[in-house]
Amino acid sequence: MSTAATRILGAPLDRLEGEAKVRGRALYAAEHPVDKPVHAHLVQSQIARGRITTIDATAALDEPGVLDVVTHHNAPELASTDDAELAVLQSPQVGYRGQPIAVVLAESSEIARAAAGLVRVEYDQDEHDADLDADRDDLVPADDDLDQGELDAAFAGSVMAHDAVYTVPQEHHIAMEPHATTAAWSEGELTVYDSTQGVHWVRDALTELFGVDAENVHVVAPHVGGGFGSKGPAHAHLVAAVLAAQRVEPRPVKLVLTRQQVFPVVGHRAATIQRVRLGADSSGRLTAIGHDVIAQDARFKSFPELAGKPTRTMYAAPNRRITHRLAQLDLPVPTWMRAPGECPGMYALETAMDEMAIACGLDPIEFRIRNEPETDPDTGLPYSSRNLVACLREGARRFGWADRDPVPGARRDGEWLVGTGVAASTYPVNSQPGTQATIQARPDGRYRVLLGAVDIGTGAWTALTQIAADALGADVDRVVLSIGDTDLPWASGAGGSTGITCWGSAIVDAARRLRMELPDGEPVPEEGVVVTGRMPHNPHQGTYAMHSFGAQFAEVRVNVDTGEVRVPRMLGIFAAGRIVNAKTGASQLMGGMTMGMSMALHEEAHVDPRYGHVINRDMAQYHVAACADVGDIEVDWIDEDDPYVNPMGTKGIGEIGICGTAAAIDNAVHHATGVRVRDLPITPDKLVGTI
Repeated sequence: MSTAATRILGAPLDRLEGEAKVRGRALYAAEHPVDKPVHAHLVQSQIARGRITTIDATAALDEPGVLDVVTHHNAPELASTDDAELAVLQSPQVGYRGQPIAVVLAESSEIARAAAGLVRVEYDQDEHDADLDADRDDLVPADDDLDQGELDAAFAGSVMAHDAVYTVPQEHHIAMEPHATTAAWSEGELTVYDSTQGVHWVRDALTELFGVDAENVHVVAPHVGGGFGSKGPAHAHLVAAVLAAQRVEPRPVKLVLTRQQVFPVVGHRAATIQRVRLGADSSGRLTAIGHDVIAQDARFKSFPELAGKPTRTMYAAPNRRITHRLAQLDLPVPTWMRAPGECPGMYALETAMDEMAIACGLDPIEFRIRNEPETDPDTGLPYSSRNLVACLREGARRFGWADRDPVPGARRDGEWLVGTGVAASTYPVNSQPGTQATIQARPDGRYRVLLGAVDIGTGAWTALTQIAADALGADVDRVVLSIGDTDLPWASGAGGSTGITCWGSAIVDAARRLRMELPDGEPVPEEGVVVTGRMPHNPHQGTYAMHSFGAQFAEVRVNVDTGEVRVPRMLGIFAAGRIVNAKTGASQLMGGMTMGMSMALHEEAHVDPRYGHVINRDMAQYHVAACADVGDIEVDWIDEDDPYVNPMGTKGIGEIGICGTAAAIDNAVHHATGVRVRDLPITPDKLVGTI
C-alpha cells in the first residue's frame, strides 16, 4: 500500500468534479443533449378540492408551435394508481391546489408556458380545509407514540416545571436546481434524465407506474443541484413528463418546473405545533419529559412529520410521553426535508431545555450534561458511541462560553443587544439495504468503481473515490468512479444521511473480495478482474444504539429599535464517526447550520386557508439565508472511532448540522433581549416593542 493511500481517507481533497461544474461541463437534468426535444409546461388546479367538469384546450392547441395538450381525457393509462400523488392525469378528481391537471407540449418552453395559460378549466368545487389548529377534534394518531411511567403525576409533583408550545411553519427546500425531467420512449424502452436523489428509486417507481420491466428503464443523474429530501421520492411532475413523452414518441420531452410550481408539486416540511413539558427535581435532574406533536398532513396522501423522534433518545427521565397527531388537510403532500422529524423536534426540545435550565438556576450546558443518559432512553441499549458531552465542553471552550454573563440583556453595543446561546443535536445512524458496487481491476494498476449512487452536491464523487482508494491501497488518480446511472449496480438513494455509509460499505466489501481474488503480490491478468460487493449486514444492529451528536453555539445581535436579528458568529462541534473528506465534510456541516439559521430567522410559507395555497411561493417572498446573512461559521468534530456502525466507522453528516441550530439562535436571542420567541421564524415584529 502506498504512503499516499494510507492518508487519503479523511484528507481535505478538492472536489474531483469541481472543474467541470465551474466550467459548465457538468450536465444537469435539463441540460443533457437530446434530439429535437419537445418542451412541456404544467397546467395546475386552481381549487383545493373538487372535480374538473370541463377542460378546454382549444385555444392552446390553436397556438403555433403547440403540439399537444395532455389531460385526463387523453393521457395514457398508468399500470398502478395506488399512490394518489403519482396517479397523474388519470381522473378529474382534485386533491390540492396546484395539482397537475394537464401538460402542454410545444416546440419551445416559452410557447408551452404561454399556451398553458390558455387552457380553460371549470370545476365542481367542494369545501376544503387548510387550517392547522391544535384544537381540532379530528386529529389522527400517527402510531409512533411512547408512554413510560406516569408523566402527568410526575410533572405535577416536580420541583421545577416547564410547559410551553413551540411552532414551526411549513418550510420548503428551495434547491438551487429546480426539479426537472427529460424523458424519451423508443420501442418500449424509456430513458429519463432526472434531478433525483436516487436513480434506482426513480426506476423502481416508473416500472411499477408504467408496468414495464426494469431493464427497459434507464435513469441518469450524474449531477444534481441540491435536493434536501424533495428529490428523494418520485413526484407528480416526473410522471407527467413520462406520460407526455408517450404522446410524442420517439421525441424526448423536457419538463422544468418554475420556482412557483415547485412549491405545491414536490413536497415540503409540514408545519408543527409542539407542546413540551419538562419536570425536574431539586438537583436539576429531569423526572418528566412530555412531547406532544400536532403536524400538518394531507388528506390526499399521508406523510407524518414525527418531530418527537429525537426526544426519545436525548435525555433521561423515568416518566416520558411522546405523541404525534396529524391534521389531514386539503393541502399538497409533505415530504422529507433535511432531518425530517429531528429538525423541528430538536428546535422545540432544545429551546425548552434552555428555558428549563434557566428555571433551575443552572448553566444551559451544565443542565444538559447533568441529564446525560447512561444508556439509550428509547431502547435501553448502550450507545455505540455518544460524545455529546465532549462536543458541549469543546464547543464551550472554543466559543468562550465561560466569559458569558448569564443575565439576559446584560450586554449591549450601541443600538445592538448581544447574546449567546447553545443547543444540542442528534441524528440516528441510518442505513438502507441492497447497495452493490463493482470494481474492475486492470493490469496497469488502475481500478474502475461502478455503483448507482447520486451526488446531490454533497461531494460524493470525491468521497467515494477516496473510500475506494483507501480500501484498494491505491492512489486517488488510479481510481475512476462511475455513478448516477441505473446501468450501474443497484444503489440506495441519497437520503437520511445514509449515502456514504451504504455506498462506501459496498465499495469496501468489493475491495475485500478483490483481495481474495488477487492475494498480495499477484499480478492482475491481462483480461482484468471484476468483483461485486454488497453492503454487509451489520452484526451489531440491535446490540447498540447508534446516533450522531453535536453542539451548536450562536452569537446574535438584536437591534433595539428595529428588532432586526443578525448572527455574526456560529460554532458547531460534532461527533459523527469518521469523516471521509475534511473539506467536503466541513462544507456539509456548515451548510446544515446555514440552513438552520435560515429556518430560525427567515423561512415561513404563508398558507392562505381560503384557497389552500402558499402565497409567497417564490424566492422574492419566501426568504432564505443569503451570503450576506452568514457571518463567521466554524465547524469541527471530535475524533470518534466507532467500529460498530459500519466497516468505515462513518455515521452520516448531511442532517446533523441543521438539528439544533435554530434552537441555539433562539436561545441566543432570549439571552440578548430577555424575550422568548417560541414561534419560528424569529422576525422583527416578534421583538420590536418588547425589548
